[in-house]
Amino acid sequence: MSENMVQAAVFAIVTGVIGLLTYLKCRGHGHNQQSQNKEYFLAGGGLTWMFVAGSITLTNLSTDQLVGMNGNQMALLAWWEFAAVIGLIILAKVFIPIYYKYNCTTTTELLEKRYKNKHIRAVIGMLFFLGNALIYMPAVIYSGSLFMQTMFNVDIPLMYIAIAFAALGAVYAIFGGLRAVAVSDTYSGVLLLTMAVFVVFLSLAAIDFDFSGIPAERLTLIGAPDSPLPWQTLLTGMIFIQIYYWGTNQTITQRAMAAPNVKEAQKGVFAAAGIRILIVPAIIVLPGIVSFKLYGDIGDAAYGRIVGDVLPLWLTGVFAAAMAAAVLSTYNSLLNSATALYVCDIHEAYINDNPNVVRLSTWVTALLTVLSLVLVPIYQQADSIINLLQQLNGLLSMPILSIFVVGLVFKDVDARAGIAAVIFGVLMYGSLTFDFSPIYSSWHYIHLMPITLAACISFALFVNRFVLGQRAKFAWGSDDGVELESKV
Repeated sequence: MSENMVQAAVFAIVTGVIGLLTYLKCRGHGHNQQSQNKEYFLAGGGLTWMFVAGSITLTNLSTDQLVGMNGNQMALLAWWEFAAVIGLIILAKVFIPIYYKYNCTTTTELLEKRYKNKHIRAVIGMLFFLGNALIYMPAVIYSGSLFMQTMFNVDIPLMYIAIAFAALGAVYAIFGGLRAVAVSDTYSGVLLLTMAVFVVFLSLAAIDFDFSGIPAERLTLIGAPDSPLPWQTLLTGMIFIQIYYWGTNQTITQRAMAAPNVKEAQKGVFAAAGIRILIVPAIIVLPGIVSFKLYGDIGDAAYGRIVGDVLPLWLTGVFAAAMAAAVLSTYNSLLNSATALYVCDIHEAYINDNPNVVRLSTWVTALLTVLSLVLVPIYQQADSIINLLQQLNGLLSMPILSIFVVGLVFKDVDARAGIAAVIFGVLMYGSLTFDFSPIYSSWHYIHLMPITLAACISFALFVNRFVLGQRAKFAWGSDDGVELESKV
């Protein structure tokens, strides 16, 4: 039997086992018209802490992380994971109790209830939707396809692999809903983390645990001013990026909102934080550093190449199955959250308040899948996929976070002031961070994030007071007379 046939056979067996286990766990949880939104988008509130932790971990940890961060081939990128622990703690202690108190299906539903206005929910929901569609989904498909192409060293065009991933992911998202995604994430996550740790040890063994000859800037955790992550950024925008990503991002928080209660959700988030600090930093930087010593500066191709070289033949099929599952689960998660945002925030509010959720989600999923594939060639041109993602993320992250801050900290703020601040923040950040702008700033994009956040909050309060004639009042934690409605 040829090497490729062995790899393909192992890949098929492992993938089939994961699919079978997911089916056995999820069977009997069908969709019904009375609770379609809750069942389809929040798994009927039935995720235990283990599946919350597994789904959060694997939704975040996919090829864009493993390929992109190892592609920098330096230890510095581990700070993203260390800082993520703070974001997860804030999600557990601050945001989860609020989302459950307001009985939210989407994070943006909280904005509607705090601002008493459906339009601000729709605007922010659409921004999240566009972020998934234009940034995250094509990046996941591209990085997953690049990994498979590099690890197996095949001549198949990357676009063909991307089409296969996107098609399979779309089918899974349409028929599975969040419950199947979360269960599959957990099973795949155990396999992926185990294999990724094994790759770390095999990579280190390949250089006899000897880091000599590797430049100091590749090993340090203190970033220079011209590095991808200058050390000063840890004191400026890093924490706000983490609060946005883990606390308000629908794709992540949707898993935490799918638990039966606050306590179960918090247990899952804390478990995800433990995984994040104990396991993830090593697996997203050490193979890349080793690959620099073995192959030189090869960028985003580093992880796929070293995995293909250090793993025994039969294990490459297992690892490929784990990585494929990670790609599909992240892509499915993005599809499911984007669809939830469209259905709940846009379609039900403005077009039809009682749609067939499964049918509507099928059409939205199909359109998003096509769009993802159209954008893959753009990501092929990026020098570093992870750095590009973080920079693009800033266009939405701080403007959106500012509206959550204003809505939770103050009352009597007009929704129009919040919407104006979001538009202002997107334009401001884009003008400062992209070099084609006439007011381009040479500051690191992370330094620009707290500036954008503060400017957006100030702009919202200014417009509210001096343009719309309303005086905001400090009201952290108050219900402000909002009726807490049950989920659809």
